[in-house]
Amino acid sequence: MTIAPSPSAGADLCPTGIAGFDDLIGGGLPRDCFYLLQGDPGSGKTTFALQFLLEGLRCGEPAFYITLSESRAELEKVALSHGWSLERIPLLELSAIDSLLQPESQTTVFHPSEVELNKVTGMLLSEVRTHKPARVVFDSLSEFRLLAETPLRYRRQLLSLKQELTLQGCTVLLLDDKMDSSRIGPDPHVLSITHGVFEMEQLSPDYGKSRRRLRVMKVRGVSFREGYHDYIIETGGLRVFPRLTAAEHRTTFRREPVPSGLAELDALLGGGLDAGSTTLIQGQAGTGKSTLALQYATQLAACGQQSHLFCFDETIGIVLDRAEKLGLALPGYVSQGLVTLQQIDPAEISPGEFTDRVIRGVDGGSKLIVIDTLNGYLNAMPGERYLTTQLHEVSTYLNQRGVLTIFVLTQHGIFADDAPLDISYLADTVLNLRFFEASGSIRTALSVLKKRSGRHERTIREFMLESGRGIRVGTPLSDFQHILSGSPVYAGDSARMLQQADDE
Repeated sequence: MTIAPSPSAGADLCPTGIAGFDDLIGGGLPRDCFYLLQGDPGSGKTTFALQFLLEGLRCGEPAFYITLSESRAELEKVALSHGWSLERIPLLELSAIDSLLQPESQTTVFHPSEVELNKVTGMLLSEVRTHKPARVVFDSLSEFRLLAETPLRYRRQLLSLKQELTLQGCTVLLLDDKMDSSRIGPDPHVLSITHGVFEMEQLSPDYGKSRRRLRVMKVRGVSFREGYHDYIIETGGLRVFPRLTAAEHRTTFRREPVPSGLAELDALLGGGLDAGSTTLIQGQAGTGKSTLALQYATQLAACGQQSHLFCFDETIGIVLDRAEKLGLALPGYVSQGLVTLQQIDPAEISPGEFTDRVIRGVDGGSKLIVIDTLNGYLNAMPGERYLTTQLHEVSTYLNQRGVLTIFVLTQHGIFADDAPLDISYLADTVLNLRFFEASGSIRTALSVLKKRSGRHERTIREFMLESGRGIRVGTPLSDFQHILSGSPVYAGDSARMLQQADDE
């Protein structure tokens, strides 16, 4: 759980300037301490370090970059890709240290590594005293470890650096690569002497974009958010998506029905779907599940309220074209900003980033969130192990914010009832759409399987999509057979059925 720092503690914190990261650690890093940032190659350690220093400059704090692994030219390329300038950051690079070590390469009185390490440490401290920085980045410990050769000499020099730099009032960020793929956790020689440890990972799924995540392993004296948190590297730096904890977002709201604009559907639902509840619309492909969700978005927009729809399966163009042909006023509301359609590209987004988009939609004023479909949600992130757990957290968060949530789920096959996952326990209301046979034709039936927040009809009504007229819901149909088999057959009077316009 994140605890916000008190106003008096703010001066003792060193903000990193990384969106989302400071939220994990209560506002920033405690000053005048050593921190270890360990990660895979390509995970963004250098970008993290540069953001940390540039934020210091923005706050009026001098910065200093010590690089043993990258040249100035390489660092400037990284900075240029984000639109940054390193002109105000003094840099000590490997070439200056190499020239310092050359005269001692033939010494015979002391071990060469001892002489080299002492020379490097002395030079680093001399440069720090000259520039008097408040923030220092040391990149990287891998080179320093090779100079020391023995663990004892390596640890002693790190302790010496820590003592001297702390006396100088420096907040130091040490960068390091992971030791090897079989080790878990940071270098034990650094772990005990650092005030905080952060780990960055880059994961490569079998298909799709690489996923990056980080975790705060320790920060002494600070209550931080544990576990893994997704992040991305974009133009402008890193952006971290703190793992959602729904319990931190409880709000007070009035739970009242949200009408659909269709009297028959509202009657079936006992007045409508309730704000602050989750609804699952399930059924076979082609039964009209997505259109039913669009009906609610259109009705809310007609009342001046915003909605946000995340489309995993269809493009925005197809959604708008379908709505227009059915006679829904959705395209006009989209242009007015009352309805937001966001297409989610498969395999290009992490669960944390998607959750962040949902939160931003709610913060922007949306009263309805639609995920269409959960099948696409699962397929878009196939390598993730805890998607249903994260989905539960998202659903709880939306309920506590008073938002109406609609999940759309496609069942397998045309007449089968099997679903790719069972998330009905997450839903407060479950609407079921299924095909049935009557008088030699295939029609669609709508029923409500459960509604936790109130009464509902236990009848089955016909559901029809008609060009120019949108959704039509019929009167209750009682003469069904084989309902529980999954292939219901209507044996009643066909005159009670909805008639197509061209049949009238």
